Amino acid sequence: MILLRIAPFLYGVKDYNIVMNKVFGHLKTITRHKIVVGKLCFHCHLYRQGLTHDLSKYSPIELKTGFKYYTGKASPIDGERKSKGVSLGWLHHKGRNRHHWEYWLDNSKNGLIAQKMPYNYVIEMFCDSVAASMIYQGKDYRDDSALNYYESHQSGRLIHPDSDRLLTYLFTYLKDNGLDKTIALINDDLEKKY
Repeated sequence: MILLRIAPFLYGVKDYNIVMNKVFGHLKTITRHKIVVGKLCFHCHLYRQGLTHDLSKYSPIELKTGFKYYTGKASPIDGERKSKGVSLGWLHHKGRNRHHWEYWLDNSKNGLIAQKMPYNYVIEMFCDSVAASMIYQGKDYRDDSALNYYESHQSGRLIHPDSDRLLTYLFTYLKDNGLDKTIALINDDLEKKY
């Protein structure tokens, strides 16, 4: 409750209502997203991941980013990155959440190397991407939304080729066959082919 009382002063905004709308809007968005990802993970038999998905978003550093840069139309991380040139919230988030391909980057004498993501985290990443598309696009969501987003953000992505291939396959399968059939495919020993 103290955070809610001092939030306007933290962000230099004199209008209490504007700040509270950003605070509650961000909390509503991340909670709705977490619930949708949780449901998708449960359908894919990833129960622990469904329960623990994105818990770091409720940490002080990520909440601060979320509250300050919330617009309701795009990730606050993009807003912080545009404003500061870096997102401290994102640096915190990607280092604690294994369903992000950035978590699996490692330094070597030859530079950054993308490690192959474990299958269950690739599936959680799929669920995360589909849920994000559903939440941010609302009624405009279509089964090709996650694929379109994934393909439009390929530049600079340093993901292991096997992980990339599986994600592209799943997003394409979703576009062509719908969510129920894609979840059935995931639950039908797809891991053996990865």
